[in-house]
Amino acid sequence: MTSTVPNAVQHTDATAPPITMFGPDFPYAYDDFLAHPAGLGQIPATEHGQEVAVIGGGLSGVIAAYELMKMGLKPVVYEADRIGGRLRTVGFDGCDPSLTAEMGAMRFPPSSTALQHYIDLVGLETRAFPNPLSPATPSTVVDLKGESHYAETVDDLPQVYRDVADAWSACLEEGADFSDMNRALRERDVPRIREIWSQLVERLDNQTFYGFLCDSEAFTSFRHREIFGQVGFGTGGWDTDFPNSILEILRVVYTEADDHHRGIVGGSQQLPLRLWDREPQKIVHWPQGTSLASLHGGEPRGAVTRLTRTAGNRITVTDATGDIRTFRAAVFTGQSWLLLSKIDCDDALFPIDHWTAMERTHYMESSKLFVPVDRPFWLDKDETTGRDTMSMTLTDRMTRGTYLLDEGPDKPAVICLSYTWCDDSLKWLPLSPKERMEVMLKSLGEIYPNVDIRSHIIGNPVTVSWENEPWFMGAFKANLPGHYRYQRRLFTHFMQDRLPEDKRGIFLAGDDISWTAGWAEGAVQTALNAVWGVMHQFGGATDPTNPGPGDLYDEIAPVELPED
Repeated sequence: MTSTVPNAVQHTDATAPPITMFGPDFPYAYDDFLAHPAGLGQIPATEHGQEVAVIGGGLSGVIAAYELMKMGLKPVVYEADRIGGRLRTVGFDGCDPSLTAEMGAMRFPPSSTALQHYIDLVGLETRAFPNPLSPATPSTVVDLKGESHYAETVDDLPQVYRDVADAWSACLEEGADFSDMNRALRERDVPRIREIWSQLVERLDNQTFYGFLCDSEAFTSFRHREIFGQVGFGTGGWDTDFPNSILEILRVVYTEADDHHRGIVGGSQQLPLRLWDREPQKIVHWPQGTSLASLHGGEPRGAVTRLTRTAGNRITVTDATGDIRTFRAAVFTGQSWLLLSKIDCDDALFPIDHWTAMERTHYMESSKLFVPVDRPFWLDKDETTGRDTMSMTLTDRMTRGTYLLDEGPDKPAVICLSYTWCDDSLKWLPLSPKERMEVMLKSLGEIYPNVDIRSHIIGNPVTVSWENEPWFMGAFKANLPGHYRYQRRLFTHFMQDRLPEDKRGIFLAGDDISWTAGWAEGAVQTALNAVWGVMHQFGGATDPTNPGPGDLYDEIAPVELPED
């Protein structure tokens, strides 16, 4: 467990099956679907070579395009910025190219088993990510209200942190049947998962995360709730999530999405880039040696500026060059707000209830800033205390979370000076990269008064505020109370036999369409849903021995709450 506040109800039976992001909303085994030798399905030979628009070259778009290509279709990928989306790895000008910063996704739980399929497919390596108090983290400092606590294990923290941990565990048990659901997810017991979750959705859809804590007998102490918000579990403080639906948080803790994180060696953007260049061995219609890159002459098409529905129920796409193409099917993987603003859209593209769901989507802000340093000086021991000179740091100061990333004792290293969300992210928005760095160094200087971080910096900072990125406008979706019905509409959009005929042909995908937004696994799962939908539209089918998400939909469809 990588928790700063340990989760006492964490499953500890080593003989039990591992947890995966199997439900609870849609308990379908995407990892088994991907691993099956029969493949994901096939389309009639008469449809081979047909073009399908894939809008967005992030992980979801690249995976959708890659799998559609393998079936014999011709994906036409549009990307406004760069391949990778929020899998964005950047370097530092003038520094060793091996020094990189993960501006978006940087840590991935082992429960992301469909994601892991593609990581393994392209031959990438992972390693433990240095979260607070994880085995990969030499030491952690928790600094709250001007008081710092140094810890190498959770037992080094004051008793109040263990009290908060116990309160969180009790809260989950009494309010959310944690152990029962955890067991059902491990065993992939679909009837039990659905029984527990349907009751929780009906009872908790209108409840905030903070309200859930307040309703618990275990969290009657405001001080405990405050510490929990500032320090949290897994990756750090969760107070920025307090206004969000408790259902969002339960999805994370049930599936251990915030535990045992691993980073991708060399950077996460390698995954979509390698898939873009990959020449699959099993491919239909296209000759051996075909890749997404080769089908596109090396580069995707540019930004989409207009989407319309035209005669014959086709989807017509206009890009930034003015080029106009018409398709029988399209997959949209960008953040849904783009359809409301940056892209001129025909109202006829989607049913009105789906437009409403996109308009109500709530995005979280997020910012990061990294600096390159000459070496991992934080591993030096303080001669007086015998402690590490500097530690992974959680604080209520401006920086909130500071991460220390190195490749070995004698090599240049990287510090993520600050990783923040929501209001904490907005505080950085007006500041330039260097202004941000100065404020961060000041905050950290108050925690480590004898450490001259500045003297080790060897290059300019790199930073991002995702809410200020024009093709994103936010970091990731997080449902507010009452949003379950909206999310259900978006996730189930790939089941288009249920839509009017004049509203079919364009498929939504991406992590904000998934139930697990903010996690790359959600991007993978919704890409596979869209692939099934496109295949079905072109008259294709899965092998009977490997039913797809649409084939099993009626058995495992998400809970449907009444509208009246």
